[in-house]
Amino acid sequence: MARIGYARVSTTDQDLTVQLERLAAEGCSVVRSEKVSGGSRDGRVELETILQFLRPGDELVVARLDRLGRSTRDVLNIIHEAEERRAFVTVLDPHVSTRGEMGHLVMTVLGMVAQMERRFIKERQRDGIERAKAEGAYKGGKARFDHALAVQLKGQGFGPSAIARRMGCSRMQVYRMLSKN
Repeated sequence: MARIGYARVSTTDQDLTVQLERLAAEGCSVVRSEKVSGGSRDGRVELETILQFLRPGDELVVARLDRLGRSTRDVLNIIHEAEERRAFVTVLDPHVSTRGEMGHLVMTVLGMVAQMERRFIKERQRDGIERAKAEGAYKGGKARFDHALAVQLKGQGFGPSAIARRMGCSRMQVYRMLSKN
């Protein structure tokens, strides 16, 4: 029986340290982490790896339920997949586990709260963007990578993989930057 930790943040500029330290302090023998949105299961390779390798009696541990997912359906599906492997899911804050029936109820409610919170965040973001556009202050999101550098490196003969490694991004991001020029 292993305690396997899972940590997630939504963007590459966010820090995983607090979650990783908390999971280690809880005795997780393995901790997998990723920087990807929790809005859906798409692209969450580390979570999929954990779910594939859960054994009977193992425990998937997350710091907060919203780290597992922001959709009630996704959270419940993850719990279901763990249970199909006769494993448990434990959330540290607030401390809830699927080891008991009450844990299932609380997880469902917390999943619904996480989904509602995500909707509120999106609404506030949309309202803020509309207000900024009306005031003429909205210029779009901040560019995360230097597009000119990508073009310059391409001109120097670097391929997309080499550019991605040098800039600390994915090849797909390099293709997108180069297609805009």
